[in-house]
Amino acid sequence: MRKVLAGSLFALMLVVLAACGGGDSESTEGNGSNDGSSENSGDNGESSSESSWTPESSIEIVAPAGAGGGWDTTARMTAQTLTEEGIIEQDMGVVNKPGAGGAVGWSYIANQNNPHNIFVSSSPLLLVPLNGQSEHTYEDFTPIANVIADYGAFVAAPDAKWDTLDELFQDMKDGNASDITVVGTSAPGSMDHIQFIRFARAAGVDVSNISYVSDPDAGGVTQVMNGSADVFSTGIGDVTEQIRSGDVKPLAVTSEERLDGETLGEIPTAKEQGIDETFVNWRGFFGPPDMTEAQVTYYENKLKEMSDSEAFADIRENYAWDEMYMDSEEYQTFLEEENEVFKDILSDLGMLEE
Repeated sequence: MRKVLAGSLFALMLVVLAACGGGDSESTEGNGSNDGSSENSGDNGESSSESSWTPESSIEIVAPAGAGGGWDTTARMTAQTLTEEGIIEQDMGVVNKPGAGGAVGWSYIANQNNPHNIFVSSSPLLLVPLNGQSEHTYEDFTPIANVIADYGAFVAAPDAKWDTLDELFQDMKDGNASDITVVGTSAPGSMDHIQFIRFARAAGVDVSNISYVSDPDAGGVTQVMNGSADVFSTGIGDVTEQIRSGDVKPLAVTSEERLDGETLGEIPTAKEQGIDETFVNWRGFFGPPDMTEAQVTYYENKLKEMSDSEAFADIRENYAWDEMYMDSEEYQTFLEEENEVFKDILSDLGMLEE
């Protein structure tokens, strides 16, 4: 009887121990699962897991300018491609924040400091702060990725005495450069102005004497046609139709090589004319100052997928843009180098804000 009782007690102990062991194992798995799947949001909407991030609300792309310009077009074509190609599933909208050469939009992003708000920009993000017209610099934001390269152009009236850019610069060197008026859409010290100065300086023109006027209402074509200005410094996309129709005469395009297309392919580069300079109007995306690595990676990957898509290749061809993708790290280095070049040019003009 004692043997039977002892055997029963021993068997019962084994069952209890097995049950306890199984319970401990289940508890450990449960704890591990909770640690790995926690989605508690941080201050920036970031998951507690720093290896990945996905948007928790709709995404807003800010164009720091009015409708119809380069920033606006890039923002809208990007939002369209990301949505229609199913690259980003969240709702996306484009908001225009024009004013002060872009500074109004930059201030909006800085104040929002929301990873669901990104913005498109280009050279003015460097130039406008350098000449003292914005409190925010590129260093106040997070570079995400560059996506395209656009180019500039210099055009004159159809009956202008210059047929090429080098002829214009030779005239400036032979006479008084201030007698020739250059018009651009951007403010003095910003992109259209500095684009022209960059080439004039490379050609040996005394850039301190160049007369530049700003027409923010995009009336440059009208001014060269009616004789109010001699040369219009602008983006090639802004004058393609006028070149095609013969309303203006193209003197040069700022690209390394001639652009594709029946009309654009006929415009000579500055390099062809012995002026060793190019200018790329890069356009890319930035986020607020406090983005995490995971948030940057999310947008970086999505914009790379967009850049590689056939849909965006068609858009680039339609707008005469070139592919110029740079990831966040490459973009940061590029921005630092460009900033130094612009500092040097603005210093020559006496426009660098110390």
